[in-house]
Amino acid sequence: MLFFHSSPDEKTIILNPDESRHAVKVLRLNKGDSIQITDGKGSIYQANIIQPDARKCLVEIIDQKRYPSDPYRIHIAISPTKNIERTQWFVEKAIEIGIHEISFPICNRSERKVLNVDKIHAKAVSAIKQSLTPFLPKINDPTSFEKLTKNNYDGDKFIAHLENENTPELLSKIEKDRSYTILIGPEGDFDDNELSLARKAGFIMVKLGNKRLRTETAALHACSLLNGLNYQ
Repeated sequence: MLFFHSSPDEKTIILNPDESRHAVKVLRLNKGDSIQITDGKGSIYQANIIQPDARKCLVEIIDQKRYPSDPYRIHIAISPTKNIERTQWFVEKAIEIGIHEISFPICNRSERKVLNVDKIHAKAVSAIKQSLTPFLPKINDPTSFEKLTKNNYDGDKFIAHLENENTPELLSKIEKDRSYTILIGPEGDFDDNELSLARKAGFIMVKLGNKRLRTETAALHACSLLNGLNYQ
């Protein structure tokens, strides 16, 4: 079982209340039992429990293993879905596949204008623990579509939108070991003004296939395509 602690910098650390309860009450771990801890920054620590308290479990760090970061970077900007569970599902599955940053642009046609980022972060932490992933992706606060397009991004910038039959496929426009930012629209898609803003900001129009996909499915498909290319 992998636990999470954002700053395991000392020889002994205290797990947060949720992690402590899970270790002591759910898993019934005792003094001397071994666990693994990730900081979400690329390290996994071997540790032993020295005080099994369900509110503040004290553990001793024994060893640290550092994992290399990917030579590429995937940033998906997905408009929050009306059903928040679909957004959470995307976050969970994208982390299992591999993702480095997630943003939440609020578009004119977005059916959800407010997002509880703390719950999204909790879902992300749960996902890295379940999938034994040592890197926690950066989770950004919701922002307006216009503000998001004006940010400076390294690498390639795309907006997923099937404008016409000549719209190029995503895979035809990307190269390995790059940074990628992809905008995924809401259920009602981007409007004309948003498409214009994206073009002016240098985003390239691409399609993710010829089928109509749900927002969260399109985002996960894009994430999978980019990982697939870079794993070759």
